[in-house]
Amino acid sequence: MKKFSELNVGDEFYSECEITPPELDSYLLFSGIKNVIYDNKEASNEKKMVSGRAILSKMEGEFTRHESMYGNHLIFYGVDGDSDWNNRQTRFLKPLYTGEKLKIKFRISEKRKLNEEFGVISVDFEGTNQEGKTVVVSKRNLYQMKL
Repeated sequence: MKKFSELNVGDEFYSECEITPPELDSYLLFSGIKNVIYDNKEASNEKKMVSGRAILSKMEGEFTRHESMYGNHLIFYGVDGDSDWNNRQTRFLKPLYTGEKLKIKFRISEKRKLNEEFGVISVDFEGTNQEGKTVVVSKRNLYQMKL
């Protein structure tokens, strides 16, 4: 585990995962998302397109349990648009389907002290599929972190 004081702007961490059909079904049930794209009951064992929010949720899970982060007191603080990116935060560039590999790069893009007890790190997520094509880019995911 790296402490706040050990993190630097530009640090990168990597992870790889996949989202299974049962995981997607559980996410859709929990979130209450209702969309005809996900309603194909006959395709229970086939690849299904993964919801964008499910992808982001999985990426956040991978970040918080990454060996460099797990053990820290992390609180999801919010998201900010990136002023260098016309104040956008997330873009989905290609679909991801259940069972496909999602390779994730986490990059610390900002670090600042919030008060005497906490700092804030800004983390950019980039996810690519098994062919190396970019699926999602999400900038300035903010985490409050105990100093």
